[in-house]
Amino acid sequence: MRRALAFLLVSLFFVPFAVYPKWYKGNTHTHTVNSDGDSSPDVAVRWYRENGYDFVVITDHNFLTPVDGLNSIFAAKEKFVVLSGEEVTDKFENPAGRSFALHLNAINLGRTLPPAGGHSVHQVLQANLDSINSAGALAQINHPNFHWSIDAEQLYSLNGYVLLEIWNISTNCNNLGGGGYPGTEALWDSVLSRGRPVYAVASDDTHEFKVWGPQYSNPGGGFVQVRADSLEPNALVAALKQGDFYASTGVTLKDVRVTEQSYTVEFDEQGQTRHTVYFIGDGGRVLAAAYKSPAVYRITGKEGYVRVKIADSNGRVAWTQPVFTNID
Repeated sequence: MRRALAFLLVSLFFVPFAVYPKWYKGNTHTHTVNSDGDSSPDVAVRWYRENGYDFVVITDHNFLTPVDGLNSIFAAKEKFVVLSGEEVTDKFENPAGRSFALHLNAINLGRTLPPAGGHSVHQVLQANLDSINSAGALAQINHPNFHWSIDAEQLYSLNGYVLLEIWNISTNCNNLGGGGYPGTEALWDSVLSRGRPVYAVASDDTHEFKVWGPQYSNPGGGFVQVRADSLEPNALVAALKQGDFYASTGVTLKDVRVTEQSYTVEFDEQGQTRHTVYFIGDGGRVLAAAYKSPAVYRITGKEGYVRVKIADSNGRVAWTQPVFTNID
């Protein structure tokens, strides 16, 4: 199984980078007044359009905000596009009265999906994933540490998703973990270490455009850079599904190249900012570190998987997607 996964992921991760030469910046998690945001859809879209983004997904809670009109105003070929979506918002309350907040994005969705419900955390999540996939949309599991609702075992056992939000700029998402709970990046590594291909997303989960501050869920803090053949919804979704993107809170990459022998990343080096590149493998262990671009790791085949985390001296981070390497 590991051999098959290694072949599959190297093929998916490397070949598209060679074929599709352009990066598109986007946010996959955005709210408007159609759920609990403070601004209209046109205000939300305009902010992203005017602040260097190429696409945005509107994901109101349990509501499908129409995007045709927004695209007629804001979209331009190879310049900007709005994708439809919904944050399918569900919950489970156990017999002890503890409530688990279970939220999943359905990206490029054609119809509103009601929350599916269920009798356990796993059942609720799986039922909603099945619903999202049946509707032909792309599923993203959101903020697993929100209300400390989703653990590594749940993430491993679920079927029908490849996108996991490991960094959410919104308030109270507990990205770093604490109190004995692992951070979201550690949850990701736990799933990867068991051979499960999952791709990391960073997003804004934007709610406020009118007021700004650390207590608000403002735009511009987390994003994905997707490498696709065109700025079209289907092309973007296909690239996300294949892991042809990286997640970031501000670090910009020039290129990512993976072969059977090496994993290479190139990043922007600007001014006095310094970078540390961590090549990470099975169990979240650091395999090697580098400080200059391009940073190259020589694959041995014994890592389990290899992914890259690039941290700069001002606290910004980027994460690339894993490639499985074990051949036993």
